[in-house]
Amino acid sequence: MQARTTEKQAGRTAAAEGTGALRHVLVVDDEEELRRMLVLLLKSRGYEATAVSSGEQALAELAERRYDVVLSDIRMPKLGGLELIDEIKKRELPTTVILMSAFGSIDVAIEAMKRGAYDYVNKPFRTDEVVLVLKKAEERERLRRENAALKRELARAGGDDAHATRKMIARAPKMQEIFRTIKKIAEYKTTVLITGESGTGKELVARALHDESPRASGPFVAVNCGAIPESLLESELFGHKKGSFTDAIRDKKGLFEEASGGTLFLDEIGEMPLAPQVKLLRVLQEHMVRPIGSVDDLKVDVRVVAATVRDLATEVKESRFREDLFYRLNVITVALPPLRDRREDISLLVDHFIARTNAKLGTAIEGASADAMKLLLDYRWPGNVRELENTIERAMVLCDGKRIEADGLPERVRESRDRIRLSLQSGELSIKKTTRIIEEELIRKALRETRGNRTNAAKILEISHRALLYKIKEYEIDDL
Repeated sequence: MQARTTEKQAGRTAAAEGTGALRHVLVVDDEEELRRMLVLLLKSRGYEATAVSSGEQALAELAERRYDVVLSDIRMPKLGGLELIDEIKKRELPTTVILMSAFGSIDVAIEAMKRGAYDYVNKPFRTDEVVLVLKKAEERERLRRENAALKRELARAGGDDAHATRKMIARAPKMQEIFRTIKKIAEYKTTVLITGESGTGKELVARALHDESPRASGPFVAVNCGAIPESLLESELFGHKKGSFTDAIRDKKGLFEEASGGTLFLDEIGEMPLAPQVKLLRVLQEHMVRPIGSVDDLKVDVRVVAATVRDLATEVKESRFREDLFYRLNVITVALPPLRDRREDISLLVDHFIARTNAKLGTAIEGASADAMKLLLDYRWPGNVRELENTIERAMVLCDGKRIEADGLPERVRESRDRIRLSLQSGELSIKKTTRIIEEELIRKALRETRGNRTNAAKILEISHRALLYKIKEYEIDDL
């Protein structure tokens, strides 16, 4: 064995950790000639390499000093490569494991990955093969550390407020104010209404309120009120007794009972029909539920957080939502801004989604080119943060290089710059042509915001339903 790391080596280790370089490699193989060859190869490529002849010696060496990579044979007496991985995981040793074997097969490779190996190399191998695998592992580690550094930077930028919102990251003043609001109200049982367009992160706010509250150890139960048929909604929320209706073959707990001691998130509360709204109001007032078919009330201890894309005040005026329930829900409102109103967060979110997708898919994308980023900043993001996340993942999967390029972005993003602005910049002076462009864009936006509901879209646009249908046909707008 080589001597333990000197102070100079330790300094180099710290520097390497800062850059994500994996420079310290432990070679584990019972063949002396192969060990010698690998050590010489790795040292010639700038790595610091140590070699041992068994899994037991490897564990002893790993206990003495930190190695960035363990390059181990699979078949060795007593403690083979797979068993070595198990021990490394059990002891929570911070190292990347790459396995080698002369008995290569798909099954062995799959088993190695399942156990936690980063990669697998078949013997005999070309020298550049081993170096390439190490370079790939270095790249993954660099991205992991960059992601960790980004999270630390976000925490510094936003202070405790950024930490309070789990997966929500932002530097925009509007979002920072929301983070502070979450901190202030999380500890109380007060009902909260979260408003905002689709994709702005309403459920993330609800989860943050739960996680920062004294109820964090209790259940967080989410339900989309618009996704459950009216005939089943009461049963889902309040439960039912066996035999209370045709399909009630057993007693069923309602979501209020399941969420007792925690938080119930009522997403799309504006979609709830009027009949269940009456019972919901009673639960909020009395903290009691009565399952369908029961004569007894059950006490529930639930904090209710509701969310909607609708303007509930308008819904109340038009008799589609109960006024008393609206005021009961609207004790505290958290209004999430659309992404187009917090453009300073777009580049931050792009970096975050690239790092997260790299970790999820094993890709190694380094960022977005200047042209691509300009397109991302110019686009209006009708689907908000959710649309941005999906766009970045799609671009990364289709990316041929190290960076997302402009031509790898969806057509809607590439052409967004934007049609109205392009028309004006082109010198077009025809009011008729420009008006048509503006009209089509407004119709598309209204349909996106109402998720294709043409009746509601017509109301937003302040035109008749018949006129909207005519214009959809005229502009050849597909259902959104």
